[in-house]
Amino acid sequence: MEYKPIGNTGIMVSPLCFGTMSFGGDADELISTAMFHRCREAGINFFDCADIYNNGMSEEILGRLISDCRDEVIITSKVYGPTGNDVNAKGANRKHIMLGIEKSLARLKTDYLDFYFIHHFDDNTPIEETIKTLDNLVKQGKILYPAASNFAAWQISKALGIADKEKLSRFECIQPMYNLVKRQAEVEILPLAEAENLGVIPYSPLGGGILTGKYGSNHKPASGRLIENQTYKIRYNAEWMYETAENFTNFAQQYGFPPAGLAIAWVASHPAVTAPIIGARNLDQLEGSLKSLQIEISPDLRDKISGLSPEPPPATDRNDEREK
Repeated sequence: MEYKPIGNTGIMVSPLCFGTMSFGGDADELISTAMFHRCREAGINFFDCADIYNNGMSEEILGRLISDCRDEVIITSKVYGPTGNDVNAKGANRKHIMLGIEKSLARLKTDYLDFYFIHHFDDNTPIEETIKTLDNLVKQGKILYPAASNFAAWQISKALGIADKEKLSRFECIQPMYNLVKRQAEVEILPLAEAENLGVIPYSPLGGGILTGKYGSNHKPASGRLIENQTYKIRYNAEWMYETAENFTNFAQQYGFPPAGLAIAWVASHPAVTAPIIGARNLDQLEGSLKSLQIEISPDLRDKISGLSPEPPPATDRNDEREK
């Protein structure tokens, strides 16, 4: 496996990151353990988590699994979402972050996190306050690098500017949504990441499952995340997405690729991307995602796949300039 540096950190990570959102939820501890060891066997050293995943159970399981290999793996977690009923048990304010890191470290049974993500931009807390708090955690040795998930490009850029001006630890990794039917990141987020040399670990490369070959315009299973989960039903409810999924599946089959593996490989082929985050509920799903490691995406193949879905308009919305 060819490992890649993540941004400016010098840390080398596998070309896939395994997301542990299923740990303690869709995957019990036995299945979670099997998937973790399969990832390690495949060479994956990068594992993503969050404090809100299954009420902290994901962190607890991951903590037990890394107990004998902590120095060999790169671990992330996140803070922002509600972790209790108290009015202050959420957000990117100093109080919630300081409480959140202690609880995450305890569940993960580690002294530090490699990357600590702010899970969402906090409209109620000045970004300066959030960055100063993260910088304090770096100085205390509790995190190595701050990171941002679900931020808009302007929010990332503002944070980077403040960190530079105030000589504070900056975001070194970002985590946007990115897949063939969700390409907004191509407009400003990914170009910003390239310009600032930020690590990028996109989530949902399979579009919640819509790009696995199971969905199409006239083919929607009776059950599944896109059918049963309200968030994913809203996120992937446009009919053109199902048409794209069907065309993509046909394309993959025509060229002899497994759809899931090809969808992940396409995300990984963007020059700004460090490592797509893959997730799974069982070993079979994991094996389908691992097949992406065997697929080489040439510029021509990427262009053909990209042509299957609408390209988002440029940041300035000057479509005429694309014709030049």
